[in-house]
Amino acid sequence: YCYQDQYRNPGNELNKDVIDAFFSYIKKEFQSRRKYITIFGGEPLLISPGQKDIIAYAVNKSVEADLSLCFVTNGYYLEEYLPILRKGKIREVQVTLDGTRSVHNKRRVLKGGGGTFEKIVKGIDACLNDNIDVNLRMVVDKENIDNLSDLARFAIGKGWTNNLHFKTQLGRNYELHHCQSSPDKLFDRISLYEMIFEMTKNHPHILEFYKPAYSVLKFLAENGELPEPLFDSCPACKTEWAFDYTGKIYSCTATVGKADESLGTFYPDITRKETTIEQWESRDVTSIPECKECSSQLACGGGCGSVSKNKTGNILSPDCRPVKELLELGFSAYF
Repeated sequence: YCYQDQYRNPGNELNKDVIDAFFSYIKKEFQSRRKYITIFGGEPLLISPGQKDIIAYAVNKSVEADLSLCFVTNGYYLEEYLPILRKGKIREVQVTLDGTRSVHNKRRVLKGGGGTFEKIVKGIDACLNDNIDVNLRMVVDKENIDNLSDLARFAIGKGWTNNLHFKTQLGRNYELHHCQSSPDKLFDRISLYEMIFEMTKNHPHILEFYKPAYSVLKFLAENGELPEPLFDSCPACKTEWAFDYTGKIYSCTATVGKADESLGTFYPDITRKETTIEQWESRDVTSIPECKECSSQLACGGGCGSVSKNKTGNILSPDCRPVKELLELGFSAYF
């Protein structure tokens, strides 16, 4: 989860012509594929009449196309958007709480300085009451990780963790391109899971709120067998594509907004950089030289292509996961 502050994107707004072009493009390009749409930002659920109108239009277009929708939102205006969301096929709404009231309100404030926690909680309650799936994400770094235990207690106390329409994830605040946070505030992957491992020993109720995967160990503990081999952990140009409000096409959500990462356009005309697209499509542990002889390849899957490309300039390079270290934590936690 990377907060970016170095990019200055065009100030024009999403319009209905772009939405029409998007639905036309995916109907033609992905006609035989099962699919759903995730609307993210920025913040898609702003309260202005123009934004509500454009979101309502997108929801109606998705209904016409018989496609389900996900929304990634800060959740502040979630309750106000429910009449619009009820008209669509909503797969889930991802909402962020960075902790309990005191911690969250220090990190996520209104432009005028007010808190946002209580209003977001009301929106989550409203969604769950409407049987809309909520995926609650806590974006963690070294400044708020200690509040995980309290947020878990809050969610348990609200009855959220017993609701079949509620799930959680931890988003690691990390440096992808250029980050607003100081690097010393950020966790790398293994240090975060080491911290969570220690916290769950002292506060086991956290596991009712969030149960770490520890690579394949959570799956093994819950199913009694290993998951399918992971040849590719990067969905870019395979099971995920991203499209922006100016009509550009990208490989995935992590690359959106970087002009040099664009793979073409769907509006006003359709253009595609086929050679680069083919590289993204071919990326897996059999095409990344460093992965071919790695003993962890089928648990790691080569990692994130955007991260590896950002580090090396090469799509076919690895973003190595600390698989062995995660397995050690997982065996200690679940066996």
